[in-house]
Amino acid sequence: MVHCQACQLSDLRYYIRFSGEKNLTHFPQVVADLEKSGRLVYSRKEMAVVKEAGAAGLYDFLIDHLEAEQLSFRTDSSGWRPIHDLPQVIESQWIDEVIADQAVICYKQPIVDKEEQIVAHEILARFHGKSGEIISPAQAFAAAKRRNHLYALDRMCRMAAVRSAAQLEGKVFINFIPTSIYSPEHCLKSTVRLANELGIAPSQFVFEVVETEEVDDVEHLKKILMYYKEKGFHYALDDVGEGFSTVDMLEEIAPHYMKLDRKYAHGIAEDPGKQRAAEAILQAALNVGAVPLAEGVEEREDFTWLRNSGYQLFQGYLFGKPAPF
Repeated sequence: MVHCQACQLSDLRYYIRFSGEKNLTHFPQVVADLEKSGRLVYSRKEMAVVKEAGAAGLYDFLIDHLEAEQLSFRTDSSGWRPIHDLPQVIESQWIDEVIADQAVICYKQPIVDKEEQIVAHEILARFHGKSGEIISPAQAFAAAKRRNHLYALDRMCRMAAVRSAAQLEGKVFINFIPTSIYSPEHCLKSTVRLANELGIAPSQFVFEVVETEEVDDVEHLKKILMYYKEKGFHYALDDVGEGFSTVDMLEEIAPHYMKLDRKYAHGIAEDPGKQRAAEAILQAALNVGAVPLAEGVEEREDFTWLRNSGYQLFQGYLFGKPAPF
């Protein structure tokens, strides 16, 4: 079994790396003070590992007394960052409560065919804080990324969406972040198990790979998508744009659906540049056997142009805004 820190919501540990003559001179005393106060987890060579409860106070000391530009930190399995980024991680602790409390609300938005008949829905996540305030997905995922909890948040949203799918007919589109998945066999098996328990056919689900998320390891992405495919699920490439850097790997991953980025759909009826981009993306989808879907459709004339050009599915305020179940 694979174990990863990102799957857990235990308090973070901060790895502080010292470099530079002045910083290294003070390093033994810093370690001694941390140990005395009970904030030290352990130290080795030029690195001190501290509990989150002591990280804020240590940061203030380091900034005030040492050469900050020669200090860096990381949290568990994340990469090294400048010490000045440390407060952002601490200030994002609220996302841990959101995840622990399962504070997610699922919304649904219809997807229609050329006759404007609803054939599917996208399930979207919204979050709320302790005081009932609404937290945007952008805020939530940015905070989770800072704290190396992307997988935990992504999993919570994915599981909530699968449970909500039991209330819908037709296809259900669900976003997921491939960069948060370490091992598909380990990280995605709960999704498969829940769908089976609810008696929902895997082919009802379409998992959307968000193109704007950086996917450096194409082989890993293919492994994830093949896992879904083997289990009977479908998948889509989301937010495809003019550059569509993913086109080079389209034949390899063979998505079932490709979604035109909303910025091209908006105003496309009057914009030749957007039309050329949309036509190129349409052709790329058809070349690999993917269903072309235009999202962000708000105006009737844009829908007419996209439908006449060959797009088969459509999503946007023209057909319905996201609404809670």
